Amino acid sequence: MRQAHAEDARTEARRVVRNLLGEERPTAPALIDGVRPVLGDERTDRTLELALGASLTRRSAELAAIAALLVGTRELGAEWWTRPRGGKLPPPDEVVRTAVAIEPWTDLTALEMLAAWIADDAADQLWGRPAAQVDLNSWQAEDRFRLPPGVKPGQRLVVHFDAGGRLDAVVTRRADDDLGSNLDFHSLRYSRPAEAQWSWGVAAGLGPHRLPGEHPDPYAREVSAAASGVLRDWAVRHGATREQLGERWETVGDVVAAIERVDWMWRSGEWFGWWRGASALVDDSAYLPYRLEELAAG
Repeated sequence: MRQAHAEDARTEARRVVRNLLGEERPTAPALIDGVRPVLGDERTDRTLELALGASLTRRSAELAAIAALLVGTRELGAEWWTRPRGGKLPPPDEVVRTAVAIEPWTDLTALEMLAAWIADDAADQLWGRPAAQVDLNSWQAEDRFRLPPGVKPGQRLVVHFDAGGRLDAVVTRRADDDLGSNLDFHSLRYSRPAEAQWSWGVAAGLGPHRLPGEHPDPYAREVSAAASGVLRDWAVRHGATREQLGERWETVGDVVAAIERVDWMWRSGEWFGWWRGASALVDDSAYLPYRLEELAAG
């Protein structure tokens, strides 16, 4: 069942990518070819530098953020990059140049932060500024925020819940004649840049995603046979097929492709430990021995 859900997600992601970017099978070269005439050479080159600076297990997420910037720039215009944002927020071009994390997005990379900005700005352009922000980790529908003054029963207010994500709250009169609101979960929607970011990452997968200017090819680096054996044996014991794992793991590219095919996120929770070990192998992390020990102990 979980595997079926994973394939359903990929099918939907490919449909969205086709609609937004015109790509049947999204690839890094096709994305870059689409980005360059929209963002210009300087911005494109700088965004690629930022993507190249990420670990290989993060590269797909960085490219997905670039997909959001492509779609968002098409919608909002190139002036979005130079427009001052007020307060402590610089114009997006400055973020591209400096790659400095800004509160409250310090847990995001520079590209992910820019993708969140452009997704929200596109949502504001479509549906107006949100009246409030809610956390959908709680599915309580009633009275999740303080109503602005002057609202009336039946009025629909736009509410923010995620980067580029919006839904409506319907103002209603309670039994005590006070006004309240109910979230309309059926109205949940995302702006097109947010959809592009999600769909590109899911449809393109973890990779390998080779980028121009990489010498030597990071995916060609050989990996430890001993560590590969531990991870492959564990995966087979826990339900992965030989077809998913591939014939052998000799290079980083072999491992990345196998991680993608295994669909570990759609499996049981213990697979997170396997992902940590496989990621450490891909990234040539000093934590690899500890990750393998954790896997064996689990």
